[in-house]
Amino acid sequence: MSAGAMRPRIWRVLGDKRGDNGQVEMIAEALRARGWGSELRHLEMQPQWVLGKPPVAASLSHLDMARSDALTPPWPDLILTSGRRPANAALWIKEQSGGRARIVLVGKPSGMMERFDLIVTSAETLVAPFPNVLNIGLPLMRVDPARLAAGRAEWAARLAPLPRPIVAFLIGGPTNPFIYDAGVTARLRARIEAVLAEGGTPYVVGSRRTPEGMIAALTSAQPGTVPHFDWHAPEGGNPYAGLLALADRFVVTGDSISMQVEVARLGKPLEILALPTGILGRLDHARRLAASWLFQPPAHGGAGEAARIALARALFRLRLMPQTRHFPRFHQTLIDRGMATWMGETRARPQAGTHADSDADMARILARIEPLLPGGRA
Repeated sequence: MSAGAMRPRIWRVLGDKRGDNGQVEMIAEALRARGWGSELRHLEMQPQWVLGKPPVAASLSHLDMARSDALTPPWPDLILTSGRRPANAALWIKEQSGGRARIVLVGKPSGMMERFDLIVTSAETLVAPFPNVLNIGLPLMRVDPARLAAGRAEWAARLAPLPRPIVAFLIGGPTNPFIYDAGVTARLRARIEAVLAEGGTPYVVGSRRTPEGMIAALTSAQPGTVPHFDWHAPEGGNPYAGLLALADRFVVTGDSISMQVEVARLGKPLEILALPTGILGRLDHARRLAASWLFQPPAHGGAGEAARIALARALFRLRLMPQTRHFPRFHQTLIDRGMATWMGETRARPQAGTHADSDADMARILARIEPLLPGGRA
């Protein structure tokens, strides 16, 4: 389909999550390169749904429409969206259009997956292998060059006096099935002490999910020698973008896919801290491991694969095996591609090798989107 044949109306329906939005923007940028522009519809949530999860439905009830962009006709031909809250709005728009608007959802659907025309999922996401699911490798995340340049400009002078190498410790927080226990703190402190013993600088950065008191527990044994940023007691500004631009090495906790991907896409040396699961978490981990086998995308065909796919779809429809995420599979993907090591394995230097994979993934995405546009439908 040529861009000049018809100008489809495309909306980017987005909320406030930078990681989700960034993935949609990468697809929108690729569509723009083909001459298909899009319009942003930014959504603001009501206070109770900023962190809370609304029921999955074709609904705007969770939105603060006074602060959101208007959702009025003419309705779009195609909607690009990501995340539960914007996806609810996308489903509502599709209903208002009489079902004409097509939806491309990036990431794991929270429900009603049959109503999305294309679901783009990456290696950490386990979604039942239905025809509307497209599996790619790494998430469509990258660091915005302008944000990286701004971080470099803001932090270059402040980081310059610190002894090299600067090793950034990026700390996430507990998420099923993983826990943050005393063992996690002890392992991180041991790695921090190893950096100090080598004459370098460990720089510890927490996130919104980091347990309160953890940053202090990691840095208090070396007062004044371990610079840090704590979301619960912020001082001096968040150095995250500056460290992405200027740090020599990174240690990232295994729960944070987005931070791992941003570091890996920059080609920076990345160490991943594997996290424990706890007693109940081990059962959950076993479920996710089973899903990682059942929900593999179709590959070689044959009776065995057909049986597996039929079983996966049946268990999903019966709500016995919901879609989920499997972090260890994603970690191993990064390690197998030479883009990361486990924490403490510092000899290997991961190489930046994501561009070819990303280009191939984007070509597959665009090939699936084109039939959804007016004039390109089968």
